[in-house]
Amino acid sequence: MKGMKTQQYKLLSIIIPVGARRSELQELYRQYKAGVEAIDLPYEFIFVLDGPLPDASRSLDELMRAGEPITVVTLTRSFGASAAINAGFERCSGDAILTLPAYHQVEPQDVRKLTAALASCDVAIGRRWPRRGSWFDRTRRLAFHRLVNFVTGSRFRDLGCGARALRRQVLEEIDLYGDQHRFLAILAMRLGFRVAEIDVRQSPLDRFARVYRPREYARHALDVVSIFFLVRFTKKPLRFFGMFGAATFSIGAILIAALSVDRLVFGHSLADRPALLLAVLLVVLGMQIFALGLLGELIIFTHARGMKDYRVEEVIQYPDKAPAAEAASEAEEDAAHVSSPVDAGRSTEMRRTTPPAVVA
Repeated sequence: MKGMKTQQYKLLSIIIPVGARRSELQELYRQYKAGVEAIDLPYEFIFVLDGPLPDASRSLDELMRAGEPITVVTLTRSFGASAAINAGFERCSGDAILTLPAYHQVEPQDVRKLTAALASCDVAIGRRWPRRGSWFDRTRRLAFHRLVNFVTGSRFRDLGCGARALRRQVLEEIDLYGDQHRFLAILAMRLGFRVAEIDVRQSPLDRFARVYRPREYARHALDVVSIFFLVRFTKKPLRFFGMFGAATFSIGAILIAALSVDRLVFGHSLADRPALLLAVLLVVLGMQIFALGLLGELIIFTHARGMKDYRVEEVIQYPDKAPAAEAASEAEEDAAHVSSPVDAGRSTEMRRTTPPAVVA
């Protein structure tokens, strides 16, 4: 697989965000370096420390003093993996980018599978297979991916894998923030990039026994809601808010109608009935939610000219004729038109049309 259609790239940038979870960086770097050298491309390593990490900084300083050509970027505090990836991207020079975790997650020898996949796609994300773990971890991962795939329409099976290869243009057009690095593949698909999931072997050292707090699950659930809205309703907020607003308003209106019939037909008093307050509340709430959607539409409309949610992959046009050849062709056509006895008495005006452009 060495040199497998990767020569179209001039430089490979490897970005490694270093956070709270990390392995021994010197040994990890040597393993990653051995795997990257099999790709047969010039490369650069960029380590991004997510906040002050003295022990990690000392390990990387020792590598630099040993002559290893690495770049170390240290953030002022912990901003998260997405910010670390963005900081590394701002300082990298490669037209192909490889993000790798700062701990043993995949076999370094399989990294070249990801870069080789860029010959037919824009983003290649790793899928650890065969996957090891407890039954609880497997159940939790399955539930998470089924929920994400259901709300986004994707078919990914290992969004938590930190090994990804992508073209530079992908990060130029996607703004990562928060914990959205997990959903990089989904955001890329939304913009029309081609995404592939590549099987890579899981590292035998990929063991991280951790009990998540309830708030961690709540955060992940909110992340799923956020990505659902970004993927489906970024340019159509009224469809999202209008649906809930109309449903809430309709329920309140039906309750008010039922209470009105009960009062006018059956003569029941409404003064001591909480249902009336609930119905009015639902009507007002539904109108407010609907108005929020309209406000979002107005904001999108005023900024629509500067917003682009599509990508043009290729444009094919008929080549223009050379001026001299076109003039000679016109003279020949005029001479043939005048000398033809069939066209005698007809207008000598000739109208030329340009073939339409074909856009692929």
